[in-house]
Amino acid sequence: MARLSVNVDHVATLRQARGVDYPDPVQAAVLADLAGVNGITVHLRQDKRHIQERDVYLIRHIIKSHLTLEMAATEEMFEIAKGIVPDMVTLVPENAGEITTEGGLNLDENPDYLEEFINRLQKEVGCVACLFIDPDEETVKNAARLKADFIELHTGKYAEAHDIEEELKEFRRLERMAHLGFKLKLGVNAGHGLNYRNVINIANIKPIEEFSIGHSIIARSVFVGIERAVKEMMEIVRSHE
Repeated sequence: MARLSVNVDHVATLRQARGVDYPDPVQAAVLADLAGVNGITVHLRQDKRHIQERDVYLIRHIIKSHLTLEMAATEEMFEIAKGIVPDMVTLVPENAGEITTEGGLNLDENPDYLEEFINRLQKEVGCVACLFIDPDEETVKNAARLKADFIELHTGKYAEAHDIEEELKEFRRLERMAHLGFKLKLGVNAGHGLNYRNVINIANIKPIEEFSIGHSIIARSVFVGIERAVKEMMEIVRSHE
């Protein structure tokens, strides 16, 4: 059965916009957890512009579902991961000034460093190592060479498609890369820009094990509450296997 991991970063974004202590992403994570979600995802950026270390530590100790920590492959973040011990670390690129993550990791840039970093996550932190990548054949193969446990396919181009033809093209690409990852013995996740409409097709791609979805769920929760928003998304993800 496909899993859903809810990203609560956008709750923290709203909090940080006013410099107050509410709304609390920890509370959002607990409500999602109680709604039966499989996991919680948080992106602790180096600039700490939304999620804070305090949030991640509290979520780690409170929730019953698994925790995915998205982070850059830096020594500072590695030490934080060692203290938190998430179930999964997803390595992501970070660019100054970006509104959200703009693309997948460049695995051709310093591959030796990345391979060693992945190895340290697996052995020293004791977590599953995942790489957030674009759905590209050579990149998927490189992820396997680097000995990652999982890949998370960047679904941004699919989500932002301007017409049906472009959407179908990006869907087929995601489908091929998910099957390639599975063939290479990589776990396959997917995320970025997925919502209650466009996730339906992606949920039909069999090798995808988990969907990481945040913005659309948090936006929906403004009107119906987090519990209902989460349950609605889980129903979609799990009914299209």
